[in-house]
Amino acid sequence: MENLNAPAQFPTSDAALDADAGQFESPIRSKDLFNERSCVFIEHEGMIYALRATRAGKLILTK
Repeated sequence: MENLNAPAQFPTSDAALDADAGQFESPIRSKDLFNERSCVFIEHEGMIYALRATRAGKLILTK
């Protein structure tokens, strides 16, 4: 049985590399990002996106 409280394991591929720093980035936990909210707004290259957490534990990103 999988321990849901154990730290997540992330692949060590080139895709996970930070191109600028040349180092692996630490993941941001969704719990820290949402901070008890169900939706956060993200500005990316002049566009606003909404990142929502569903009751089923999924994430939905919309413009």
